[in-house]
Amino acid sequence: MSEESGRDADSVRSADSERAADFDPVSFLEEAVRIPSHESADEMREFAVETLAANGADPAVVADGCVLAEKRSPEPDAGPHLVLNTHLDTVTPGVPFERGEATEDERGGTAPAVDGPDEVIRGRGACDAKGPLAALLGAFLAADPARGRLTLALTPDEEALSLGAAALTGRLPGTEDRLDADLYVVGEPTGLDACTAAKGRFQATVELSGTAAHAAEFAGANAVAAAEDALAAIRTFDAGAEPHPQLGPPKLTPTVIEGGEATNQVPADCAITVDRRSVPPETAEEFRSSLAEAVRGSLADVAGGDDRGDVDAAVALTDRESPFLEAFATDPDHELVRAVAAAAREAGDAVGLPSERGGDVRPFGAATEASYFAPAPTVVFGPGDLADETGAVAHAEREYVRVREVEAAAAAVADAVAALLG
Repeated sequence: MSEESGRDADSVRSADSERAADFDPVSFLEEAVRIPSHESADEMREFAVETLAANGADPAVVADGCVLAEKRSPEPDAGPHLVLNTHLDTVTPGVPFERGEATEDERGGTAPAVDGPDEVIRGRGACDAKGPLAALLGAFLAADPARGRLTLALTPDEEALSLGAAALTGRLPGTEDRLDADLYVVGEPTGLDACTAAKGRFQATVELSGTAAHAAEFAGANAVAAAEDALAAIRTFDAGAEPHPQLGPPKLTPTVIEGGEATNQVPADCAITVDRRSVPPETAEEFRSSLAEAVRGSLADVAGGDDRGDVDAAVALTDRESPFLEAFATDPDHELVRAVAAAAREAGDAVGLPSERGGDVRPFGAATEASYFAPAPTVVFGPGDLADETGAVAHAEREYVRVREVEAAAAAVADAVAALLG
């Protein structure tokens, strides 16, 4: 590179830094919450793209509506590739934007550590996940990596089938992994804690098939009666399972049962839908196979003994275009975790959050697209809460996020990026 071209590059980087310094994550969030994104993420995507472009980035829309932007250091191969990821969509219905002073419930009954207004932004998506989005945007725009590279990846349908994230990571037929990164920070409401693991979520149906007959006759094979044994197998499925060190035990819950066609007929069919919250290393297929074996074993114990006999069982995973969100876990002592947790504590102190707020290392309470990034080290992080002491926050009519936490989250991610890529 010539001396002149080097000065040109430095000038461009300086201009980009000045524009990024003008970006205010809280102002962005105020606009973002006003944009409906519960039926379509299109308008929210356009706003994010326009914001990135106006602040010196060069975003691209790829892979089923995902937004990508990248910052390469002068030595992109001398350091890690770090991805900042969150989603643009929210759940239904839309809830109006409002900014105001926090109520006692929204403060958690705890006063801020310093004087000044304790404000919140309310509305659908305030914490899930437009608050985290605002923080990650602020950190990305402020970044000036000295080594490695930084990618911002925004997905459009995390609240539905995650087709965007699946396409972005090469998990859909005909797609390729456009990220292939070393480290990931996934924006979700964690109360500024560094979350290193989350359970997966699978859905399956236990299908029981018998033989129809008149209810007055001792004939047929009663699929509904056999559900008693299938439910016993579901109830004891995890007996003796070793708890995961971060996530604890897995959980299997029967949620829907359907069977029978007439009140005077031995039913030939019965179906039980189950919800599985998995822990590593269980995959969706391993779960399906193991549950099928357990249910068949329970039916074999009673075969021929009464009208439950000779009922067949099969277990099928619910059809979906994208892979299920499997569990993930990152070593709590990984440098990514340490960097995010330490930065969160410092940023929280700087904006006057209570000392107990943020910076802990713990699991996350819901399944996320972090599943698609594993086994690469991944931390889920952001302002806001899934629930507080009063009740549900995310996906609820009272969704809110504390303004100070948005500011702290943006500063924390920026500091973590600097520590990892500096």
